[in-house]
Amino acid sequence: MDGLLSLLIFAGLFYFMMRYGCGAHMIHGHAAKRKYIDPVCDMEVASDQGYGKVHRDQEYRFCTRSCLNKFDAEPEKYL
Repeated sequence: MDGLLSLLIFAGLFYFMMRYGCGAHMIHGHAAKRKYIDPVCDMEVASDQGYGKVHRDQEYRFCTRSCLNKFDAEPEKYL
């Protein structure tokens, strides 16, 4: 019976921490969004917006398809 009580207390604490503590941000989508600077026009772009491209193992985000196309044509010009 003592082992069951310990298990219930541990499970309750685990639930509380995941629901309201550190894990709550990941579960409910409140994780901080990373901000990028579009290398073509210098606009700020959120990690879930615009267009993304990996160039030389570095991720870049672009506000519009036009900026992405300009970067694709001459990537060294914008780096």
